[in-house]
Amino acid sequence: MTVTPHPLDPLGADELERAVECARRAPGLPEGARFISVELREPDKQQLASWRDGGPVPPREAALVVLAGGETHEAVVGLDDQSLVSFQHVPGVQAAITGDEYAESEIAVKADPGFRRALELRGIHDLDLVMVDSWSVGLFEEPGRRVARALSWLRSDLTGDNGYARPIGGLIALVDLTTMQVVRIDDHGAVPVPEAPGDYRDGGGRPYRSDLRPIEVTQPEGASFTLDGYALTWGPWRARIRFNPRESLTLHELAFAEGDGAEPRPVAHRLSIAELAIPYADTNPTVVFKNAFDIGEYGLAPYVNSLALGCDCLGEITYLDAVVNDSQGRAQTIRNAICVHEEDTGILWKHFDWRSGATDVRRGRRLVISSIATVGNYEYAFYWYLSLDGSIAFESKLTGILHTAGVEPGARPSSATVVAPGVSAGYHQHFFCARLDLDIDGERNVLYEVESQPDPPGPANPHDQSFTVRQTPLASELAAQRLIDPLSGRRWRVANPRRQNHMGDDVAYELVPGENVGLMASEDSEFARRARFMTRHLWATPYRPDERYPAGEYPNQHAGGDGLPRWTAADRSLEDTDIVLWYVFGSHHVPRLEDWPVMPVVTCGFQLRPVGFFDRNPALDVPPPPGHCHPL
Repeated sequence: MTVTPHPLDPLGADELERAVECARRAPGLPEGARFISVELREPDKQQLASWRDGGPVPPREAALVVLAGGETHEAVVGLDDQSLVSFQHVPGVQAAITGDEYAESEIAVKADPGFRRALELRGIHDLDLVMVDSWSVGLFEEPGRRVARALSWLRSDLTGDNGYARPIGGLIALVDLTTMQVVRIDDHGAVPVPEAPGDYRDGGGRPYRSDLRPIEVTQPEGASFTLDGYALTWGPWRARIRFNPRESLTLHELAFAEGDGAEPRPVAHRLSIAELAIPYADTNPTVVFKNAFDIGEYGLAPYVNSLALGCDCLGEITYLDAVVNDSQGRAQTIRNAICVHEEDTGILWKHFDWRSGATDVRRGRRLVISSIATVGNYEYAFYWYLSLDGSIAFESKLTGILHTAGVEPGARPSSATVVAPGVSAGYHQHFFCARLDLDIDGERNVLYEVESQPDPPGPANPHDQSFTVRQTPLASELAAQRLIDPLSGRRWRVANPRRQNHMGDDVAYELVPGENVGLMASEDSEFARRARFMTRHLWATPYRPDERYPAGEYPNQHAGGDGLPRWTAADRSLEDTDIVLWYVFGSHHVPRLEDWPVMPVVTCGFQLRPVGFFDRNPALDVPPPPGHCHPL
């Protein structure tokens, strides 16, 4: 039976391969093309609105980025009739680097005579134990040639040990990714390769603890959510789940229905993490160039894990598979790429009436939609949370292995932590950029900055303790480029001036920052020029379907200035329009000894919280827990 996909459903395996087959027929496309990404070309909001109102189904199209002869091309394929809608060369840009290119560059480096001589000078003769990771180069090499810098480590064995425990210091190979030839060997001088294996398996050399008992999560009546394809229903929430090659997990068409039978009210059209950029501070000449756009330069989706019950997710789980392409254009299915489940979150609300002795309490729960990607040494776990009180939250959990460099015995670098003898881990920051296309009860919204300030002393403030909340309109793109201020409780409010609550105020949601940090690199630094979006915590733009990524479509080896800096230079109006928020939040990582040899999870994120969107607590209808909650 043929099932017609929803216009927002991601490409299936058959659709993906048909799109590739069609693109291969493009005139002038040479043999040996690499397919960087193949994804659904999302219909814009106007097309979707027309379709919902009974208009035509938006054309189902695939968007492809193709690398051929070192040149980047874009294609659009009509899937309904297998037509090549467009095919064009994009001059002066470098497409994202594929996993196949990294694997092939390792082979090329290990086959290079100059690299082998450098290893022999260090007393390394077994190439099977040498591990090579290639890195994007940013602006540290001349533009034009598609290249990567390769760093290396020496494994202790071939059983899956911690290869990052034994860096081969001082050695860099520059690889041409088009020819797969080593262009240059940079040798800053040999340092001793650390001896300790840094293994984290099997208790790290200690017996496993025997005093921890199992925790079992059971839902004897099953989960409370339903999935119809990619359409999600959970309590008051409605949403669609999607997956694409660059951002991986995305959420769409989020709406909240207050009460059984109530009409769902729109909250957000599309939520995603659009970029993840990591500047390193270490001045060690072997690794001083290190910076990465893990989303824009690599694409997260091919590195997403297949999740396992009891390990990555616990409880009554529903999984969704994801389809990605390899560089040859073949469809690859990642089993259990997305995990959907409920979590108990403790008290949702409670009150004990001491006069009557009555206790009323409701248990909170949240719906968790998650995915985990391994990008080289790091794991990034993405968690979107929907709560019964109408709030939405995002949390990233960071774990994995520190990226290491070799140092002389006894060295104490100024911008790195020595985590084991001869092993340093550079200070660095992880900056996420969330793209939040909010539709608060509709698409026509306004933006305010909200912060609290003490009132001046005087008759109106006789005890010098009152404060007021100031709401400042952010009416244009330049006005909306803002920094956090936790001391004033600063947050940003998106309101709908056409919809009021029962007190006559505009219905609204607020972006509430979580833990955050400023960029430590200078705004004139090479990395900041390419990642200018990291210099502000908040940006806002009017919705445009082609404005998708904060550093532009192609940050790899790009000189910078694209994306948010270019768009917002026009200072477009944000008044009574369809507003997209871009929130930048960072995890500040000064490595600790406790982060070695594998890191305990650290978290960062933010919250979207209703403010006057409802007339009262929307979670009053949550039933009480079974039994009684009175004190004994």
